[in-house]
Amino acid sequence: MNDEFKGKSGKVKVMYVRDEESGQKPNPRTGKGGRPAARQEDNRRSGPRSGARNNEEGGRGGARSSAPRGASNTERGRSFGRRDDRGDDNRSFGDSPWRTVSRPPVADDSQLDDAANKPVIDPEQIRRQRQEETRVYGENACQALFLSRPESIVRAWFIQSVTPRFRETLRWLAANRKAYHVVEDAELTKASGTEHHGGVCFIIKKRMGMPVTEWLTKAPTKDCVLALEDVSNPHNLGGIMRSCAHFGVKGLLVNDASLLESGAAVRTAEGGAEHVQAISGESFADGLEAFRKAGYTIVTTSSHEGTPLAKAELPAKMVLVLGQESEGLSDSAFQQGDLSLSIGGTGNVESLNVSVATGILLAEWWRQNA
Repeated sequence: MNDEFKGKSGKVKVMYVRDEESGQKPNPRTGKGGRPAARQEDNRRSGPRSGARNNEEGGRGGARSSAPRGASNTERGRSFGRRDDRGDDNRSFGDSPWRTVSRPPVADDSQLDDAANKPVIDPEQIRRQRQEETRVYGENACQALFLSRPESIVRAWFIQSVTPRFRETLRWLAANRKAYHVVEDAELTKASGTEHHGGVCFIIKKRMGMPVTEWLTKAPTKDCVLALEDVSNPHNLGGIMRSCAHFGVKGLLVNDASLLESGAAVRTAEGGAEHVQAISGESFADGLEAFRKAGYTIVTTSSHEGTPLAKAELPAKMVLVLGQESEGLSDSAFQQGDLSLSIGGTGNVESLNVSVATGILLAEWWRQNA
């Protein structure tokens, strides 16, 4: 009688031979004539052999695997997390074709990586993770970031020439099992996305904007907050953050806190980004109104009208509002101002670069209130 079973490896034939056909005594364990089904399967798995060799090894009761020496666990029929149980005939349970495969609990076999038998990372999870991370490059920027918030570093790249100046950083990364790579300039350009990497690049976790209400609970007696309406150029933002750090301005009210974390902005700030904090409100207008209610003076700027900066008395607690160069402040933001300032000059150009104007205004506030 032939019974056929189809498994993952194809068609498997198992033959049961009656006692009168084989001339052997019935097996006391199975009660059937001839050798047990498992023995027949062993002979099938052992592969073709010469008659004498087959008889010799059959008499010994040994079953040879068809897998070559040095074959992988998968080739030998062992499974992930398999315990080496043994049956009555002193053979490994893992050698049986009728085995139970142990796998990590997953919803679907399609979630398994066939090569490593590990759960595949969800692409959506990778997308969310990348949204929470950003690249920071430039030697001064990365040095300042490491001193300020090393725990935010996810991965790092260096060229060989800068490693002596990042000795402490390398020690910390190794001690905290953070991945870092010493690479050639071309590979660092690819990792950082720019040729102006300065020999080092970090992938970091982004900082979130602090709510206005939280800022107000810890604000000092003398506090100048910078409010930027639709200023998005990373080089301007970097220059502004550098001026803020120089003149002691720590809070920046912005629509999108992530703009202050861009690689170009942080590099241009030359370490100044670590001394400022993004502040966010329900909206830009709501943020300004919350500061006004807390006793801050809202100060706007104009290139054509307003009190000349040289004649103005700047309050100790104020919010300095600046807009993008092309259009300046919106009408709604300008109308929220309690005081309007202008920076005098020759008039040969219509206005100053927003980062340059910021530096001049903050320098005057620092002179009067520091």
